[in-house]
Formats: sequence, C-alpha cells, structure tokens
Amino acid sequence: MPVAIITGASRGLGLALARELARDGWRIVVDARGAEELERAAAELRRLGDVVPIAGDVSDPEHRQALLAAAGDRVDLLVNNASALGPSPQPALDSYPLDELERVYRIDVLAPLALIQLALPRLPRGGCVLNVTSDAAVEAYPGWGGYGSAKAALEQLTAVLAAERPELRVYAVDPGDMRTQMQQAAFPGEDISDRPPAEESVPGVLALIRGTRPSGRYQARETAEVQA
Repeated sequence: MPVAIITGASRGLGLALARELARDGWRIVVDARGAEELERAAAELRRLGDVVPIAGDVSDPEHRQALLAAAGDRVDLLVNNASALGPSPQPALDSYPLDELERVYRIDVLAPLALIQLALPRLPRGGCVLNVTSDAAVEAYPGWGGYGSAKAALEQLTAVLAAERPELRVYAVDPGDMRTQMQQAAFPGEDISDRPPAEESVPGVLALIRGTRPSGRYQARETAEVQA
C-alpha cells in the first residue's frame, strides 16, 4: 500500500486530493492546524480508506516528526499543501508587518523544506514531492508581496531539489483560483462564487502523481486537459 503525507488536508485542495488517494488505496497521513475540523475530515476519509489524522502546525518541529513517524519507513508521496496567506486584507509591502512576513515564510517555505528533509531518506526511487504553489509566485500582483514571494521561494527550492535529486519526481503545482476559505480571506467582502471548487484542480494533480512526467512546474488544470 503506497503511503502519502498531505499537509493542510482538513478542507479545500488537500481534502479533495486525500479523498481521491484514499479511493485509490493509499494510506494517508493528513494534518491541519484545527483539530476539530481535521477530525471531521478524517471521519469522512476513513469511510474511503486508511487515514491517520495528526493535528498541528507544520512550522512546529515536533509536529513534523510526528507526521513522519505516523507514515513509517516509506513515504511514496509528500504533498506540501498547508499555507499561510498572511494578513487579511493583504497589505502593501511598504506597510507589511515583518513579524507576519516571518510567519508566512516559516509556514510556506521553511516548513515544506523541513518536511522534505525528513522525508527524503524514506522516498523510494521515483517517489514524489509535490509543493502547492500559486500564480502569485510568478506574477506581480499589488498586495501579494508576502504570500507571492514566499511561494516564489518555494518554487525555487522545488527546482533546485529536482536538480539535486533526479531520481525523484519533484513538482511545483499551481492549482489555479479555487473557491476556498483562503481565497475568500484574500478577497475579504468580495463574492468569489465564480471560482471553481478545489475538486476541479485535483485531476491535474493526480495526473502528476500517477504519471511519469519530469520534475518541474505545472498548472493543474492544464495538466488535466493534456492528460484527457
């Protein structure tokens, strides 16, 4: 049975992806900061397959160790999906609180790298590291300096890891706009009902996980269209 760790899996893309992997027979270790919300998600996932929920913050070293301990000696897939948006509404860089920026970087950049470092000895040849990114990593949107620069740093880490570990599949995946709680926080007071649900981004992510595409940056919906 293949084993996956998916962070930020109590809702949105993480939960939608966990559902599909559970149906495919994966054993899944999932986390989220909110214990109650994670347990509700886990109750649903248990009806589909083998799931281990561990509540906690990915920026906490002890929590990261717990995730790897729960996964066991082999990790076939690591999905770094948990993210911090930063303040809402998002401030311009000239007034961005630096303590908040440090928090965003701890969660969006340092925590994924720390999990990767722990998982690497357990990843088999052909194993997969999938880091969820954003178009804000490559486009300069006013107000997105904190989150966008953190995701840009994550993308560079992804690219360098792919060069250093050619035996693995290392992906940065942009899921596109989604109708999620984080998206709503990014646009407080706005109607985001026109955004597609997170489930529409899952087929492209699954195409990477199930396939043999070379390491690199992918847009989930375009990947799904090519797969189809």
